[in-house]
Amino acid sequence: MSYQVIARKYRPQRFSEVVGQEHVTQTLSNAIASGRIAHAYLFSGPRGTGKTTIARIFAKCLNATDGPTVDFKDDDERCIEITQGRALDVLEIDGASNNGVEQVRELRDTAPYAPASCRFKIYIIDEVHMLSTAAFNALLKTLEEPPAHVKFIFATTEPEKVLPTILSRCQRFDLRRISVAKIVEHLTHIAKQEKVTVEPAALQAIARGADGGMRDAESTLDQLISFCGEKITEADVLSMFGLTSQAQVISLADAILKGDAEPALRELNELTSGGKELRRLVGDLLNHFRNLMVYQVSKGDVALLEISEAEQSALAEQAKLADAAAASRILEVFAECEYQLRAAASRKILVEMSIMKAIDAASAMSLNDVLDHLQQLRAEGGSAAPVPTAKSPAPKQTAKSKPAVAVAKQEAVATPVADAPAAKTAPAPTGGPALWAALMDCLGPFVKGNFAEAHLDSVESGVLSIGFPPGQENALELANNPKTLKTLKAKMAELGQGVREVRLVKAATPANWTAPAPAPAAEVREEAAPHSTDAPAEKPKPKPSKGPVDMDEFKNDPLIKKALEVFKGHIVDVRT
Repeated sequence: MSYQVIARKYRPQRFSEVVGQEHVTQTLSNAIASGRIAHAYLFSGPRGTGKTTIARIFAKCLNATDGPTVDFKDDDERCIEITQGRALDVLEIDGASNNGVEQVRELRDTAPYAPASCRFKIYIIDEVHMLSTAAFNALLKTLEEPPAHVKFIFATTEPEKVLPTILSRCQRFDLRRISVAKIVEHLTHIAKQEKVTVEPAALQAIARGADGGMRDAESTLDQLISFCGEKITEADVLSMFGLTSQAQVISLADAILKGDAEPALRELNELTSGGKELRRLVGDLLNHFRNLMVYQVSKGDVALLEISEAEQSALAEQAKLADAAAASRILEVFAECEYQLRAAASRKILVEMSIMKAIDAASAMSLNDVLDHLQQLRAEGGSAAPVPTAKSPAPKQTAKSKPAVAVAKQEAVATPVADAPAAKTAPAPTGGPALWAALMDCLGPFVKGNFAEAHLDSVESGVLSIGFPPGQENALELANNPKTLKTLKAKMAELGQGVREVRLVKAATPANWTAPAPAPAAEVREEAAPHSTDAPAEKPKPKPSKGPVDMDEFKNDPLIKKALEVFKGHIVDVRT
């Protein structure tokens, strides 16, 4: 006999052999057993998931000698004829090449004639969405009121292109993408039958590359057997199809979450130098960060994920580096990259830019935090000024250009008091409230707000544990930011109580816990402001909202400036 490819050799011949489409095969089996057989069916789904295969098996069940039955005999002559494609009463039509109205009219004219030898005359039309509108209309009357001996089975990858008038006359079944685990299980069975040794990692790579299509996976295995012989390794799969190993995807994701730009770009360069296909790489990154987001949202429930043990361990570690919101922002970056890759001339540069954007997105401030910050600024009268840094020295201010309160606050940050003694390193505070006050002082005002109801839970075994009482889940989620945790960890080291990890946990507030009350903002500013010989500055009075807006004054308002800085925007319109 001539050689038969694996996809045809191991094609399912019964409903029980179909992989991953139990919701379809079980329904059809029940319909046959109960005699509730419709006159038209539509099977839709991605390529290689079993649409035509199920249609042929259904035809065999209907036309079996002892049928209609699911348990037909293997040597049933009518079933054998259908399997070999020579049954006169089971006609398979390609909708792509027979999409004209003339071909459909011929089908319509022959439908009323009785079957030659079978119980039913069955028309299987593949890629039915390719039929023209005129062809659909020619088929419509026959499909609505077909003879009792005629059954229609349609298959398509694009059901949205089928006319609604056709869809409404069919029983529709949507086939799913087959899971990685089921593809691996089926390929393992085939490898044993073919007496071929395949590494488990290689089977995983084949299944990932098949994207839910069993036929694609079988064709890939067939090609690898021809290329590699009786032993197939993961490296063979990756090199032949330009795939990226799971370990490389995890390593690149680690670098992105940790903000390590140089290792991330170096990893990308090694992958592209090795001939890895960039669209597949971006797709793998999308899938990985999607898994991370679901892992975070489901609190570590891996039942929602199709992952290996190695990836499960990696997700558990990476969940400590980013929350679900950060994973969602990274997903948006790579989803946009995947879309732009279709028309990109310099694909590597585009992916490099996306990796840098993803690193920024991992540590970006959420919109809720930004709004909280702006609300804090407004509560302070719009006078809060950014703390000067080495890269951006503080501008000179005068009492005329700034309110006195703002001047006092800025000078308190930038200018030491002349009579103050030389600064000395304070000893590490002891006791819960004293240590808590020091930790809160290292946080920004709007970040500190997330810890308003929190408390110091414990410091033991190198772990700082901060508790949030019931009802503060939202505050815990906002506070659980890698940048915030890193700041707290650094502060503990500065206080001489270094810890290896900072954890935010749900815990009831102890009865004896008393958080230190912060000093009133006005008193702090008043004490920090240097004495001036000029007249004491008066607190600025709010201006009435009526009347035209002074654009120069509006643009120079500190709150507006800060909003423009945070959102990187510009003023389009001003309304009272």
